[in-house]
Amino acid sequence: MYEFLVYQSKNLVPILADHGYHRPLYNLKRSHWWTVVVFNILFLIVGQAVAVLLGRFYYDKGGNSKWMATLVQTAAFPLLFIPYLFLRSPDESTSLSAPPSTRLMIIIYIVVGVIIAGDNMLYSIGLLYLSASTYSLICATQLAFNAVFAFFINRQKFTVLILNSVIILSLSAALLATNDGSDKPSGVSRSEYFLGVFTTLAASALYSLVLSLMQLTFEKVLKKETFSVVLDMQIYTSIVATCVTVVGLFASGEWRTIRGEMDSFGNGEVSYIMTLVWTAVAWQICSVGVVGLIFVVSSLFSNVISTLSLAVTPIASLVVFHDKMNGAKIIAMLLAFWGFASYIYQNYLDDLEVRKNQTESCDATNTSDPC
Repeated sequence: MYEFLVYQSKNLVPILADHGYHRPLYNLKRSHWWTVVVFNILFLIVGQAVAVLLGRFYYDKGGNSKWMATLVQTAAFPLLFIPYLFLRSPDESTSLSAPPSTRLMIIIYIVVGVIIAGDNMLYSIGLLYLSASTYSLICATQLAFNAVFAFFINRQKFTVLILNSVIILSLSAALLATNDGSDKPSGVSRSEYFLGVFTTLAASALYSLVLSLMQLTFEKVLKKETFSVVLDMQIYTSIVATCVTVVGLFASGEWRTIRGEMDSFGNGEVSYIMTLVWTAVAWQICSVGVVGLIFVVSSLFSNVISTLSLAVTPIASLVVFHDKMNGAKIIAMLLAFWGFASYIYQNYLDDLEVRKNQTESCDATNTSDPC
C-alpha cells in the first residue's frame, strides 16, 4: 500500500528547496503525498509513545541493564525486511543518477550506526533516572537542536516562527532541568536525576544530528525516489548499532545479570520477555515513521512530529504510571505544544506558497493537463 501511494503520477511542479520540501516525493499528487505523510506520522507517534512507556515499565519492574535497554532500540531491525521484500515498486531500479559507490555507503552506514548506538545508550541512561513524563518533555528539545543542525547542514531557512520554537523549547528544557526532581523514580538520587537530564539533552542533540545527516545522505548521495533507500538506511545502520550494542553488553559483563533480571522481574519471566520484545517492535515502527518523514518531507518536519509525540507521552504516563504533574512540568508541556504549533504553522505557510507556485506555473504554461 505504501509503495502504491508513493509511485502514483507526479503532477506537481518542482518547488524551491528554501521552504524545506526537498523531497522529490512531494511531486506526487497532493492527496497521495499527504496520505503517505499521515501513515508515517502515525507510525512515529504510536511507536515512540509505546516504546517510551514500555522502557519505563522495564525499569520500574526490576530491569536495570542499560545495555539491554539500548539493544532493544535497534534489535528488531529484521522486521523491516517484510516491507522491504513485499512493498517494492515495479520501477524500483530507476534512479535519477549513478548509484553511489559501495565503499562510500558502507562508510556512511558504519558512521551513522555507531552514532545511533551511542545515542541509544544516552537515551537509556536518561530514562533510567527520569520519570517517563520528564524524560519525554526534555526529549522535546530535539526540535530546537534540529533547527540548528538543519540550518548548517541542510540549508534550512530560519524564520521568525522557527526561532520562536527554538527559544520556547529551550526554556521548556531549562525549566525541567531546574525542577526539584520530586517526581524522580524511587531510589534515584538528586545527582542521578541531573545526570538523567544531561544525558537526555545530549541524546536529543545527537539524535537531531543523525536526522540531518540522513537527510543530507538522501539528497546528496543516494538521489533515489524509492522507499527502499529509506529502509536500506534504517536496516544497515540498525545492524551496525545492534552489533556495537551487543559488543558493549558482553564487554560490560551485564549479560551475566540478564538471568537474574528475568527471575526477579515484577510481573514474571513471560512479562520480562514480552516487554523487551514489544519495546523492540515499537522502536522499529517509530523508526520507519522517522526515516519515512525525512524522505518525503524533511528532517525538520520529522522532528516536529516526534516532538508532538513527546509532548503527548507525559499525558499517557500520567495515566499509566501516575506520574506527578507539578506546575513546572505542566508549564513545560504547554511550552512544548507552543513550540510544536509554531513549527506546524510555518509548515502551513510553506504549503500555501507551494500551492501558489503550482498555480502560477500551470497558468504560465497554459496547458490543458491537470496540475
